[in-house]
Amino acid sequence: MQGKCTSHHQIHLCAPSFLLFLIPPPPASMGISFFFPMLFIYLLLAENSKVVEACSGATDCGPGFYCGHCPGLGRTQSVCTRGQATLVTSIVNGLPFNKYSWIMTHNSFSIMDAPSLNGVQRLTFYNQEDTVTNQLMNGVRGLMLDMYDFQNDIWLCHSFQGQCFNFTAFQPAINTLKEVEAFLTENPMEIVTIVIEDYVRTPKALINLFTNAGLDKYWFPVSDMPKRDEDWPTITEMVRTNRRLLVFTSDASKEAEEGIAYQWRYMVENESGDPGVQRGSCRRRKESNPLNSRSASLFLQNYFPTYPVEADSCKDNSAPLANMVNTCYKTAGNVLPNFIAVNFYMRSNGGGVFDVVDRINGHMLCGCSTVIACQEGAPFGSCKNISVPSSSPLTNTAGRFNGYVQFSVRSASPVRSPNCSLFLLFYFLLTAVLLQFR
Repeated sequence: MQGKCTSHHQIHLCAPSFLLFLIPPPPASMGISFFFPMLFIYLLLAENSKVVEACSGATDCGPGFYCGHCPGLGRTQSVCTRGQATLVTSIVNGLPFNKYSWIMTHNSFSIMDAPSLNGVQRLTFYNQEDTVTNQLMNGVRGLMLDMYDFQNDIWLCHSFQGQCFNFTAFQPAINTLKEVEAFLTENPMEIVTIVIEDYVRTPKALINLFTNAGLDKYWFPVSDMPKRDEDWPTITEMVRTNRRLLVFTSDASKEAEEGIAYQWRYMVENESGDPGVQRGSCRRRKESNPLNSRSASLFLQNYFPTYPVEADSCKDNSAPLANMVNTCYKTAGNVLPNFIAVNFYMRSNGGGVFDVVDRINGHMLCGCSTVIACQEGAPFGSCKNISVPSSSPLTNTAGRFNGYVQFSVRSASPVRSPNCSLFLLFYFLLTAVLLQFR
């Protein structure tokens, strides 16, 4: 049975009738503005109440799971932990792009154990554990890339004050973009979004980079991007026309000069770093319009601390992430995020960002507690009976991914998680280098 519905520019929210019994009736004076935030709180609380299965090795867990523990919560018992996303478009397809939610990796290129390509020992922060190719294969559909002029080329760099150094550089950006091109070619039904922190000053260099990587054939043109809060084309239409790559830049001049969309003209975004993980607060990024402004049809939610600590990320990507989604949902005027950007995306205490995005998509696409409960072709709010809590995180029953989810012994060790002293040392050294250039 279909329940009561409301509508917003990004989502259509319905409360399946059985959920109404979980929520006490709101005071008449509060009305609908009270009801939907409370509904989403209940949906997220359900995720946090799940019981996960203990394990001693990878073979104890199903496909798309790995056996790991969460040192950030002080737990030593390993549990089966999700490492792959649901292929949501195989369950609900044909809706506008802005009706869906996707996982985005923060500093996707800043990968632990990535070899130095310039012969200099790297001294910088790390945010992910596997290659961009593997991130995409595991269901990530948004990449955050920092691009700089460096060595007469464009490099991916995790640096300071807009300048790349040999000890903060990772690799030429074209290497990563060729990974994206290969993925889009091999997966003709998939759409990828790239958000660039743009420090490239060489004229036309950025657009030429994408052309040289072979990505121009997938380019979604700025001229056809929706204005204000209009809907994007449907997933089906974007696939049919092969416009499957969305690229946004932080440099406003690039839109007119190179045809690359200025990010905050097409999306709203909350603060990144520590302000973005402050409990109970969801402030807009200074470049962005207010989250509830309805000025754009995409919403990017950042959820990662200023200092990335691998051992703590499993805690960050669990209950605190779900709570912050609810906080930002209310701040944005009952709008759910289209992208959730995190560090160490496979780290959690069970379902992590994968479960959170499943629940957002269920809420947005079919009015169910999780996208796994959606039924293709069924009325909005008509849901399959999915038991919550369950004995293990929701499995990826919708599609198959080939990415690995096991971590090396070296990268799985909590000893490798950098502490604040290391971060301070990094900044002191980098500041000293910068002073020499003045």
